[in-house]
Amino acid sequence: MSACVPAKAADSDRTERAHPPHSPPPAGPPRLRVAGADLSAAVAVFLIALPLSLGIALATGAPLQAGLVAAAVGGIVAGRIGGSPLQVSGPAAGLTVVTADLILRYGWRTTCAITVLAGLAQLGLGCLRVARGALAVSPAIVHGMLAGIGITIAVAQLHIVLGGTPQSSVPDNLLALPAQLANLQPEALAVSLLTLALLFLWPRLPGRAGRVLRTVPAALVAVTGATATAAAAGLVLPKVDLPSWRNHALAGLPDGPVLGLAAAVLTTTLVCSVQSLLGAVAVDKLVSGRPGPAPVPRSDLDRELLGQGAANIVSGSLGGLPVAGVAVRSSANVKAGAVSRNSTMLHGVLVVIAALLMVPLLEFIPLASLAALVMAVGIQMVSLHHIRTVTRHREVLVYAVTTLGVVSLGVLEGVALGIAVAVGVALHRLTRTRITHHEKEGVHHVHVRGQLTFLAVPRLSRALHLVPQGAGVVLALDGSFMDHAAYETLQDWQGTHTARGGTVKITGRHAGVRIAEPAALLSGHPPDGSEEAGASDADCRCRPWTAWRNHQCDRPHPLPADDPRPGESVTEKGTERGEDGEPKPAGTGGHELVRGISTFQRNTAPLVRGELARLAREGQQPAQLFLTCADSRVVTSMITSSGPGDLFVVRNVGNLVPPPGAESGDDSVAAAIEYAVDVLAIRSITVCGHSGCGAMQALLETDPDGARTPLRRWLRHGRPSLERMDDGGGPPSLLAGRAPADAAERLCLTNVVQQLEHLRAHEAVARALKDGALELHGMYFHVGEAQAYLLTERGEEWVFDRVRSADPTG
Repeated sequence: MSACVPAKAADSDRTERAHPPHSPPPAGPPRLRVAGADLSAAVAVFLIALPLSLGIALATGAPLQAGLVAAAVGGIVAGRIGGSPLQVSGPAAGLTVVTADLILRYGWRTTCAITVLAGLAQLGLGCLRVARGALAVSPAIVHGMLAGIGITIAVAQLHIVLGGTPQSSVPDNLLALPAQLANLQPEALAVSLLTLALLFLWPRLPGRAGRVLRTVPAALVAVTGATATAAAAGLVLPKVDLPSWRNHALAGLPDGPVLGLAAAVLTTTLVCSVQSLLGAVAVDKLVSGRPGPAPVPRSDLDRELLGQGAANIVSGSLGGLPVAGVAVRSSANVKAGAVSRNSTMLHGVLVVIAALLMVPLLEFIPLASLAALVMAVGIQMVSLHHIRTVTRHREVLVYAVTTLGVVSLGVLEGVALGIAVAVGVALHRLTRTRITHHEKEGVHHVHVRGQLTFLAVPRLSRALHLVPQGAGVVLALDGSFMDHAAYETLQDWQGTHTARGGTVKITGRHAGVRIAEPAALLSGHPPDGSEEAGASDADCRCRPWTAWRNHQCDRPHPLPADDPRPGESVTEKGTERGEDGEPKPAGTGGHELVRGISTFQRNTAPLVRGELARLAREGQQPAQLFLTCADSRVVTSMITSSGPGDLFVVRNVGNLVPPPGAESGDDSVAAAIEYAVDVLAIRSITVCGHSGCGAMQALLETDPDGARTPLRRWLRHGRPSLERMDDGGGPPSLLAGRAPADAAERLCLTNVVQQLEHLRAHEAVARALKDGALELHGMYFHVGEAQAYLLTERGEEWVFDRVRSADPTG
């Protein structure tokens, strides 16, 4: 383990450096002082863990104490060493089938030895830092594995629910089920049904009293209620039998064929590791979405492997079940408000106390009640949400094969089958690319559906050579990947075709710019495959913005050439129309906002949720302050190709910067500048004006000093720009080599220069400029041309230069 310490320490250093100075520091190592939230969370998790640990031990056929040992060790050891502070580890339902099979084949002592060896293997994987690579396994395989394990658990526990004894495999259990139904024990069935009823109905208690009662875990209520009922009715049923700890069996030397033991260690390592790593990622998502200011560091997956390995070594040595991260307990820990790993460790201490002092009470629990509890957990492992997800992504075959393989053959064999099918499906998708060609109204349309790789190049070449010289071509790329061979083929053909007088319009995406864009963003369809989308035309160049009523780029009817309003359609501007084409009444504009938000949640949120969760944890660290006008046509993220966390944006009417001490009654701009410079430590400030600015036009037409409305009072801060232009005080005279089109455009340009001077007068800006820690930039965006210009100084003159496209097809 010592070889792993420097890497782990380096990770800690990087985590600390990732937090800006103004953000709260990450949580430090565990302290003896336990917060109230951690204490209450520990109690809640303990009440869930106690019956589940006994039930899982029962399902595996191991000594019942083994479940308590694994729960205690998972909480204390994995909680202290692991890299996911809020993940709770213990005997997991996903390991039930594996452990039961090992006990049947090799006996209990050898199974403990296999657990120890699997822990050593996990330590090795943690030292090799391969945790992220383990997450590359297809989710369809992982969910299929868990579903197969859940089915195996449910079928086996059904026999105990009916009062019998389970067989060694799912086929045997299914074959023995008719005989078991013929000889069922009504008492065991009644206790099991009562347990299931309490388990599913308790979380649904209505009203204010229900909210209070639901704070008690349903698993504890179900087992306690069934136990109390069985005792009150005097039912004679098999109950929990916890022998003295003096007779507890510890690990022995491995005894069995070498290849069989190696396969057992590999299977245990695989299931423990994958389940724990996926659990850590899920806990991070739960924490990032939890309200509250308490910071929790993101999981260190390599360290989590080390913690799980250490826990399995200790658990196996002490005669406990294999340990892994447990989803049920972890989610309960997060929802209970835990803020550090102290809650996980304290829950383990409570399990130790219960194992030593509560044995007489635990022995009242009927085995049928525990079997019903574990059976419910197994059923819940077959998630309908996961089935819908893999179906939507066309991976249901991988899921089904993995599930059936685990059920009929075993965990390792089922996972191997799932991986083989996943590889086959991936190869099939790479080779199955549809390329069609047709002519419509003199325009040739070539449509490529699927992944464009070297395997599809011959078919692509044949389709492109069907296009005659000089013809107009629309090439639609409807796929998420293009390799270098396909890219070169397209580029060469495009160059040749245009040189001979033809035209080429590429839709879907520009070839060679990005080779891994999500297909949903290219086709205009949401990721779930439904036909609804915010913008339905793949020709739209403003994607991914939703097509609201003033967004006309995806509509096919341009205005006549002599119309003075370029870029608008024949649909009346500002008039929203319903599905029947009739104008909607005024006052319904909020519906576009709701639809837009809905489209974001459906299409965009799944793509950016991970990045936003990281920003929520680490805080904002933008390098740029972008100050621009509130005009709706100036979309800052589109103009700058920026994303969340990149720009600190200030917008107001006229992109004005009031000088210090100005009597505007509004300090919002000055406050934003001070916060950006002094707190966020931004490195540059850009003032961006734009063409057709209504504020500048108002300055030219009226006298702002003579009005008392809030708008006129605000526009007084643009008065220096107007005076600068009228006095000839060095306004920019050129816009990319030409003079401004009119007085309004000249004032827009002059205003950018003037507001930069106002910026320099602010104390925070002046100090940062003096220290060399800040740069100021001017920018002008011409809306009609969709062209950005940057301000540069040439001798005595200020000039706005055109920003060139970095795309050679530009």
